[in-house]
Amino acid sequence: MQNPNAWRTDKDYINIIDDLLQHEEVQQLARYTQHHFSNRLTHSISVSYQSYLIAKKIGADEVATARAGLLHDLFYYDWRVTKFDEGSHAYVHPRIALKNARKITNISDKEADIIVKHMFGATIALPKYRESWIVSLVDDFAAVNEYLIPKTYLTYFKWQEKLATKFVSVFA
Repeated sequence: MQNPNAWRTDKDYINIIDDLLQHEEVQQLARYTQHHFSNRLTHSISVSYQSYLIAKKIGADEVATARAGLLHDLFYYDWRVTKFDEGSHAYVHPRIALKNARKITNISDKEADIIVKHMFGATIALPKYRESWIVSLVDDFAAVNEYLIPKTYLTYFKWQEKLATKFVSVFA
């Protein structure tokens, strides 16, 4: 598993996303829980950086990938509580994120597609660019990792505690 802070020492990556990180609108993401054990800013940086590394490796547009990856979840509500008449959270939040992203920076057609299509699988809108596919797949992987790994550890340690308690009671 890669160091989750590796992005901080990647000067090329920092040069691409630093202006976005300076915005209060992006920093506010740290206030929102994402996948139970993380916050939305940490999640967005993780998706952005991992997507950037893949795009760079395969010769895709790493700038659009990094920037749109960082902005893909730029919304400010708890999706478990807030509901919309327009559709599911999977459908609505990418559109809200795109609207919010356009308030803080210029968004190319490719970046817009990356942001709006990052929920492919939960929605039916097919990504147009390979960069959109990268962010969508990395986002799915990140969501699973951010939830399942901590949950597995918690479950394991609770099981160990129960086992130890039973062991002690048997031999006490």
